[in-house]
Amino acid sequence: MRMRKKKNLEERLKVFDDLLIVPRNDIKDFSRAEEFQDYFDYTELFGNDNPVVLEIGCGKGQFAVEIAKRNPDKNFLAVEKYANVLVSACEKLREAGIKNLKFVQCSAEYLPSYIKPNSIERIYLNFSCPYPKKSYANHRLTNKRFLKIYKRILISGGEIHQKTDNIHFFEYSIEQLSDYGFTIKNISLDLHKSDFEGNIVTEYEKRFSDMGYPIYRMEAYLK
Repeated sequence: MRMRKKKNLEERLKVFDDLLIVPRNDIKDFSRAEEFQDYFDYTELFGNDNPVVLEIGCGKGQFAVEIAKRNPDKNFLAVEKYANVLVSACEKLREAGIKNLKFVQCSAEYLPSYIKPNSIERIYLNFSCPYPKKSYANHRLTNKRFLKIYKRILISGGEIHQKTDNIHFFEYSIEQLSDYGFTIKNISLDLHKSDFEGNIVTEYEKRFSDMGYPIYRMEAYLK
């Protein structure tokens, strides 16, 4: 179901110019995104040279705001393509008053245009849409066309951390990552019953966990 556009959305977003990046996009064909290079200047954005971490599909920003708050020595970019939910994320960030997080309105396919190669320390994929139909597999954020992007922008030894409630998507992700040269570690088949410390519960995670679904989590890294 299509999300109804929020009232006065454009006006509400304008007040967040310092928190929200809406990059221009001169290439409509995302397969050519690498040809259009308008890389973010991290030092200009954050005022320091701290490591940069990326969340793709940040939704209303609960995870992004909390992890940035817990890690003031790192900078965070949180990507979301829907303005309707970004406005809520920006409101959370404004209230938190932290300076090491920026939101980006962008589809993941276009990240090569804006993220420098070998510049991201870690990527978070929290409860990405599983696109269960096989015909939509190339839309999954762990499909090889996205892994190509991640491999380009991650530093050597950079990591991908994934959480999902969908076991089939989880298994698919492990297979895709392994086939693409990533090493898998710290697999959890029921995160909330594990001894993992420091978990930040997202909006979707709470919903699924309250319904009794196990939460699956893993980490993958590039050698």
